[in-house]
Amino acid sequence: MPCRLEARGRPLVPGDARGEAVVVRGPISFYGDVDPERGTLRDGRSIAGRVLVAERSRGSTVGSYVILGLRYNRVAPAAIVMGEAEPIVVAGAVLAGIPLVDRVPRELLEAARDGAVVEVRRDGRVVVDGCG
Repeated sequence: MPCRLEARGRPLVPGDARGEAVVVRGPISFYGDVDPERGTLRDGRSIAGRVLVAERSRGSTVGSYVILGLRYNRVAPAAIVMGEAEPIVVAGAVLAGIPLVDRVPRELLEAARDGAVVEVRRDGRVVVDGCG
């Protein structure tokens, strides 16, 4: 039986989105871990049009501009889901118009897997189909 989890987080940049998950275990730095021209992570996985799921961010003030660069280059994620988002990520998501939900329960973050379908709703609900 397929796994399906639903939880509510805090919608920092409200919006509706759906896409395959790209999961980062541990913190992500948009400056250094993300290529804003290609929309790829350091390990080569694409976040373009997908839902980026990460526990938290770490980072540089340049991170906001990297997120905006992703949008400018048409390789932005469909949405970002985090346990805790720093103000730098919030600013970048606002500028780029990318839905961002944080304070998502750890259980959902830990169960999310690459390729699972994630739906983000403007009220902060996050649904993961195909978790593990």
